[in-house]
Amino acid sequence: MSSLRGKTAIVGAADSEIGVVPNMTATELCVQASMRALKDAGLQKNQIDGLITCNSMAQPIMYHAEAIAEYLQIFPRYCISVGTGGSTTFTTVHHAASAIATGMADVILITMADSLRSGLTRERAMLIQSASGHPEYEQPYGPTVPAYYALIGQAHAAKYGTTPEQFASIAVTCRRNAGLNPSAQMQDPISVEDVINSRMIADPLHLLDCSLVSDGGSAIIITSADRAKDFPHRPVYILGVGEGHGHEHISQAKDLTTSSAVESGKRAYEMSGLTAKDIDFAQLYDCFTPTVIVELEDLGFCPKGEGGAFAMSGEIALEGSLPINTHGGMLSHCHPGNPGSMFALTETVFQLRNSLPRARQIVNPEVALVHATGGIMSSHTSLIVGVEED
Repeated sequence: MSSLRGKTAIVGAADSEIGVVPNMTATELCVQASMRALKDAGLQKNQIDGLITCNSMAQPIMYHAEAIAEYLQIFPRYCISVGTGGSTTFTTVHHAASAIATGMADVILITMADSLRSGLTRERAMLIQSASGHPEYEQPYGPTVPAYYALIGQAHAAKYGTTPEQFASIAVTCRRNAGLNPSAQMQDPISVEDVINSRMIADPLHLLDCSLVSDGGSAIIITSADRAKDFPHRPVYILGVGEGHGHEHISQAKDLTTSSAVESGKRAYEMSGLTAKDIDFAQLYDCFTPTVIVELEDLGFCPKGEGGAFAMSGEIALEGSLPINTHGGMLSHCHPGNPGSMFALTETVFQLRNSLPRARQIVNPEVALVHATGGIMSSHTSLIVGVEED
């Protein structure tokens, strides 16, 4: 199979307003992010010939991508809407890169947004949360999404001795980064003690171990590597991408402490010709703190069972050997559902352009890994990007 390494690049990136945005619908946020990305890339709407979107939970549309194209008044020859949970963002990048490499489109806009904070009633939000489980083997027992992820935290603690303090250190790191990001939803500093003393949601997950509920959207624009140098900003090349799919329902997972990030990471590394040691920084899916520890291990950044100690040692801080979630992540920046990891990708583009304020700009980064998971650690996509094609 022909490799996608270096054949495409991200040439535009932008976020909508984020946090609590009651004056805009999910569709309006999606369009706002799209228009900002077009401006960032120096493009007109009629230059877009591919569109990929992710449907909204707050404002679902039967033919979502077609509806967004209609709203934008663009008429793409490649137009799809996808849904693989939180990993949707990087799965769409995989699709877009493949579509460009095979001539299905030349310039593709990926855009997604949701209004989980302002667009859902509490009752509807709880219904969505509880409906995620298996209708026969999980739903009858009444768990919601935090309870499913609590199983992962409990299993990791039982097998490897991971402590509440180690889980909490993930939240503290993300909040510290968010404090340097004016657009982040939560910026007040927190300590490990603050996390542990916050309200218990599902043992071992406290309130501050859990991601935010937000409004917001992001968009990126991808084109071929040949065309990428003609745009205003430094291109960010797609060097490797891989997917891994292990289960749909957590009761069917073969292992609660090892995920299909092992497979997605391996495939991304193989395509890129790189290893975990080559990564300058990483953006890891942080819907709950235990997921980050599992991902650190499964993606090869530390040995299995040592993710908690690695996180608490300071290695994942901005000044550490592997800075993560430099915008604040879903724990502190924002998390509007399926589009949540999209902000990790736009942040990565800005980092690799060296365009961020000095306080949170990593010094001359060249290669980054962004990873997302959908479902309950079900579907995984790893994406390696860099500023050089080869």
